[in-house]
Amino acid sequence: MLLPLAGVTVVSLEQAIAAPYATRQLADLGARVIKIERPGAGDFARAYDETVEGLSSHFVWVNRGKESLALDLKDERAAEILDRLLARADVFVQNLAPGAADRLGLGAADLRARFPRLIVCGISGYGTSGPYRDKKAYDLLVQCEAGLLSVTGTPDAPAKAGIPIADIAAAMYAFTGMLTALYERRVTGEGSAFEVSMLDALGEWMGFPYYFATYGGTAPPRTGARHAAIAPYGPYRAGDDGQVFVGVQNDREWAALCERVLGRPDLVEDPRFRSNSLRVAGNERLTELIEAVFADRTAAEIVASLDEVGIANARMRTIAEFAEHPQHVARDRVRLIDSPVGPLRALLPPVTVTDREAAMGPIPAVGEHTAAILAELGIEPR
Repeated sequence: MLLPLAGVTVVSLEQAIAAPYATRQLADLGARVIKIERPGAGDFARAYDETVEGLSSHFVWVNRGKESLALDLKDERAAEILDRLLARADVFVQNLAPGAADRLGLGAADLRARFPRLIVCGISGYGTSGPYRDKKAYDLLVQCEAGLLSVTGTPDAPAKAGIPIADIAAAMYAFTGMLTALYERRVTGEGSAFEVSMLDALGEWMGFPYYFATYGGTAPPRTGARHAAIAPYGPYRAGDDGQVFVGVQNDREWAALCERVLGRPDLVEDPRFRSNSLRVAGNERLTELIEAVFADRTAAEIVASLDEVGIANARMRTIAEFAEHPQHVARDRVRLIDSPVGPLRALLPPVTVTDREAAMGPIPAVGEHTAAILAELGIEPR
């Protein structure tokens, strides 16, 4: 079955995570993604670590299915090569340092004037206007500026998200923006240009604390693995020293937890816990009551009782356990992808389409496709 973006060509001046992750989504849908890299070293994310049989875990994650064109942007032929590429391309993506694309003649206005059908996507840290436009932006720093660290962690210490969440947020908005622009071009015949900033993208994801603080007068407190506005919600100790994470979303579930799991029907209408807001306010005492009951049971027994009643729950898994998750195994969610060091395991993309497999192409070596792409453009390689 034909993949939905078969025939779409994407040229990307990308590095690190945000733009590469966005274009990997396009590659998985069948688009041809030509990744322009520095000769020799390539994308600096290739050197973040060497944990995947000598390859970088970050690079492997966000760069499958692409072609690597090694190109020195200062080379006298670079402009000609880029012009020929972009004349054939459908989408151009870049997340270069602030102002770099404009200095190279690759700014959105210039490209749209020269290539009216081209879709131009620029990803930046803080946007192309405003006092922060020229400020360098890395994931942790944007998490700070967006207020994420103020609500993440424990009361004693803030903590960053353990994954590059600002990069991921920007990548996914860039991805949906490109899909929208491709659809729009089918209707109008015209390309378009848009930008996504990491701060704006992560700011959108900060909607709950934004409204909570703006209209509530105070920011949500840092609550570790618990929820600042829902209770009971979070980890609870079992009698075997295990932990069970419980999520109660409404008063019906609260009643079921009290009556059928805790054996404490008196708590349902206890004036200290009658509403969610009261349970949040009295969460410390509520946790003591729940853990007093759980102390006589193993974690496995608690999970079984919660499942029987339909109360959401989980056990905290290690990354190794997640890699072998029984849901992955049962649903056949793992595939092997090619790479310069041999086959590597990868999870299927989240969107599952009946009778259609994602492309999930190989991880490219630096400049692996340079000669073939130049030949295609009618340019002799040096």
